[in-house]
Amino acid sequence: MSASYSPRPNFGPPPSTDDIAELAERALSAIPARLAMHVRGVGIMVEDMPDDEALEELGIDSAWELTGLYRGTPITERSVTDVTRQPDMIFLFREPILLEWIETGEELYKLVRAVLVHEIAHHFGFSDEDISVLEAEMDE
Repeated sequence: MSASYSPRPNFGPPPSTDDIAELAERALSAIPARLAMHVRGVGIMVEDMPDDEALEELGIDSAWELTGLYRGTPITERSVTDVTRQPDMIFLFREPILLEWIETGEELYKLVRAVLVHEIAHHFGFSDEDISVLEAEMDE
């Protein structure tokens, strides 16, 4: 055995919902100012897994395929004549995010940021190209 071998790997506990929420808040603070002012009031909730209702609504068979979800009325569909509505919420699903983290090896912060940006993009009605531009801007 070499001197660097350890019979007990030094693994810590997996990131908690609070850890994911902290990464999401950090990512949210890195969003360009021109968008951040429009995201005020959008709540972020981290849950372990999506519920059956969300999966059924989206036509998704496996909960492991859904890392995030935007619930609300996109800005592009709002009107000044709208009646009171539920607050806009972004849900991040911890366990599917952690599975993708393991499978891809992507830095966890960048993965959480990508999921968050994708869900914020739904809030704005962005195209996939718009999302790519926004993520590149945040990498600078």
